[in-house]
Amino acid sequence: MTILDKILQTKRLEVKQLLMKEHVVSCGTLTKQRPSLFETLQQSDCLKVIAEIKRASPSKGIIADNADPVAQALAYEKAGAKCISILTDAQFFKGSFDDLAAVAEVVSTPLLCKDFIIHEVQINQAKQAGASVILLIVAALDDATLKRLHDYATNEGLEVLVEVHDAKELERALAVNAILVGVNNRDLRTFNVDIAKTEEVAAHFPFNENRIYISESGIMNAEDAKRAAAAGASAILVGETLMRSSSIEESLRSLQVPKVGVTL
Repeated sequence: MTILDKILQTKRLEVKQLLMKEHVVSCGTLTKQRPSLFETLQQSDCLKVIAEIKRASPSKGIIADNADPVAQALAYEKAGAKCISILTDAQFFKGSFDDLAAVAEVVSTPLLCKDFIIHEVQINQAKQAGASVILLIVAALDDATLKRLHDYATNEGLEVLVEVHDAKELERALAVNAILVGVNNRDLRTFNVDIAKTEEVAAHFPFNENRIYISESGIMNAEDAKRAAAAGASAILVGETLMRSSSIEESLRSLQVPKVGVTL
């Protein structure tokens, strides 16, 4: 059983529990209007940063166990992050929807709920907690479920970041008309990281269409950011590097390199 298999096994149990709670069955309304992530990234002439709040991971163990999500989010926003990602998985990443709700109260940027979403009830929960963007992972979903959840989220006024790991998964993402596409440089089955994945998938990405390409995971420094930008990425999703940084402002700004790759 892969790491992804173990996570999804846990998620199926969580969904069963959520469906028993009436207050998360129906979708609430967004409490705060936030800028469109798509439009924010589309208009940019430099690589933008989606800054992630991440206490732990299956591959790295504890990263910042005692991190205050509110303080972290405010520091990210001040340093120029264009979106804040909050890991809400409890068992494997030590996150929570309480973290998301707390951050939603204090920042105005787009908010990404980073989780392993397999059912509409999780989308409802994310929206109620204040997310404006959700993540759908192609590797975790069959084609019918991917389309159903993508349509459900967009109909509820949420943006969707569709995550892929290779060219075949990119085809599946494009088939549901994903306009925010992220390539995860980390293989969720082994958790090995290779930034070359961004370049590999970029060779198949339709940059001539009205879509945004994002590089996720493994971005450690400005050289990595330049590599992502050269491949055509409009943004990078960065967690561990910023969580461990002694100067969030300095680290985040160093990653905002010129967008010299393919443009829309």
